[in-house]
Amino acid sequence: MAQHPTLKVSATVESWPLAQPFVISRGAKTAADVLVASISDGLHVGRGECVPYARYGEGTADVERTILNWAPSLDRATLHSTLPAGAARNAIDCALWDLEAKQSGTSTSQRLGVPLTAGIETAFTLSLAAPDDMAQAAKRANHLKLLKLKLGGGREDAQRMRAVRTARPDARLIADANEAWTARDLGSLMQTAAELEFEMVEQPLPAENDAALADLLHPLPVCADESHHTEDDLRGLVGRYDAINVKLDKAGGLTAALDAVATARALNFKVMIGSMVATSLAIAPAFVLAHQADWIDLDGPLLLTEDRKTGFRFDKATMSPPPAGLWGTPD
Repeated sequence: MAQHPTLKVSATVESWPLAQPFVISRGAKTAADVLVASISDGLHVGRGECVPYARYGEGTADVERTILNWAPSLDRATLHSTLPAGAARNAIDCALWDLEAKQSGTSTSQRLGVPLTAGIETAFTLSLAAPDDMAQAAKRANHLKLLKLKLGGGREDAQRMRAVRTARPDARLIADANEAWTARDLGSLMQTAAELEFEMVEQPLPAENDAALADLLHPLPVCADESHHTEDDLRGLVGRYDAINVKLDKAGGLTAALDAVATARALNFKVMIGSMVATSLAIAPAFVLAHQADWIDLDGPLLLTEDRKTGFRFDKATMSPPPAGLWGTPD
């Protein structure tokens, strides 16, 4: 690997309290625990934020160690050939994109030919709870038009979907089971979602069981999340899924996510651009991909008690383009 003695890398562990507990089928969290990689050339500093995720065998200490042990290089291709996809590579890759924008005086969006002149609407997540509680949460979010329901498995999921639809007949709805459904319940729960005019169901079955999706009529699109990590996974999902959720922490950075979106479109998948629960610094690189998405799920900053001072501005659920000083813009 080409060494750059003037480059210095550091990593900072941060915890950002959530406004409400974030609950999914696998557990709950009360803070967004993130790592920020910083790469300095002596004049400029590029930053990238990642979220280590235990579901994928990642821990904060291991990810931090990987970042600090990385031999600094401006070659993103070498980075992707020497580090596996995951949170550490994502933080470094995004920090390099940010550093390159500062060094060149040209924003990442301009380099990629992506217009960022208009805002985009993100989904807003309703945490897993009892049906009545989720209905009340949906009512409190009556200013938001696209809601994503976290589901937990079993017959109560049908009640949750019905309760939210009754509370918000005007809303666009998507559901995320986080692998909690079983093959036995799959058909009936999918049919319920279709009858209630949900737009999509995300990762209904455990990743190791998703072959069952190939034998089921899809009354609405099914989106892969835990079953899809990188571009290499996509061809194996044809016939099982209709859409994929591209997250930078899974793909291992913006560079790999760009390739994943291009391949997904070539294979006729719909695309969701998502993220872990994180601050605006993690969301900004994903925003570059949003113009290619059918659904956008970048509501992490809306779930925090307080975001970064240079964070996204939201008008209800519409995100303005990233402000200067956040990520991917010249100094």
